[in-house]
Amino acid sequence: MPKIDMPLEQLKEYYGTNPKPRDYDAYWNAAIKELDSTQPQVELVASNFQVPSAECFDLYFTGVRGARIHAKYLRPKSENPIPHPAVLFFHGYTGNAGDWSDKLNYVSLGFSVFAMDCRGQGGLSEDVGGVVGNTHRGHIIRGIDAGAEHLLFRHIFLDTVQLARIAMAFPEVDATKVATYGASQGGGLALVCAALEPRIQRVVSIFPFLSDYQRTWEMDLAVNAYEELRTYFRLFDPLHQRERETFEKLGYIDVQHLVERIQGQVLMGISLMDQICPPSTQFAAYNKIQSYKQSLIYPDYGHEGLPGFHDEAMIFLTKML
Repeated sequence: MPKIDMPLEQLKEYYGTNPKPRDYDAYWNAAIKELDSTQPQVELVASNFQVPSAECFDLYFTGVRGARIHAKYLRPKSENPIPHPAVLFFHGYTGNAGDWSDKLNYVSLGFSVFAMDCRGQGGLSEDVGGVVGNTHRGHIIRGIDAGAEHLLFRHIFLDTVQLARIAMAFPEVDATKVATYGASQGGGLALVCAALEPRIQRVVSIFPFLSDYQRTWEMDLAVNAYEELRTYFRLFDPLHQRERETFEKLGYIDVQHLVERIQGQVLMGISLMDQICPPSTQFAAYNKIQSYKQSLIYPDYGHEGLPGFHDEAMIFLTKML
């Protein structure tokens, strides 16, 4: 089998390279405390997109640091709704929540569906900014020189939790049957949301981004989605005098270090020819999950559609119905 990374047997025993800060748990406990003090100020606005079987809304809420975050919300149309499962979708890096119509398959099955626009990316969510350093490109390193508590992905991670809390509070949603779903950046956020909101029952994650940054850099794959790692060093640390410090700071927003908190069941799609999110970085996260987990491994596929995976994911999630 062609390979761009370790042999599969080694991948199954790989537990990551990027360092984990010593105060990691305290950092995230403080972050959750900040979120607890942030009033969500939820606003629902009926969307221009409406179909006979569903009600569709633009949902706005407040995340940490005062940013207004947008999500699409679809629920089955019913005169007497009873609490039912919900799935939270997270999009790929730089993208957005996508079209309304591609979410109707889950609505037709009886799910409410939430799809969040990550702040500062391709959707309607607000990026309040306010950091020093490079803002030309790259959310991974955004805020790194202002201090770890200012990392943009810290705030995005917390946005996923705020959305989950809002969804669970809606009377039509069964708070004991909420799932997360995403690919690439969305796959990372699906894991993160379940780690920081332990009531999440099921997680679908496809080749997760935001895992094991140092490994990607050492493989000379700090290109494409991870190009900002190379750019950061070139602009701000050309002699790599702060290399260890940089990767330790990035450790705060490294998905592989959070997944141990997940309590729900996890289904992950792993692609062994992935040069965007290398296989070892995917396994670094998968191997640390301690709850029930299952992986579907695609030896010949890269960062692309994985045939049959979404069908398996639907079967996995419909068990909550």
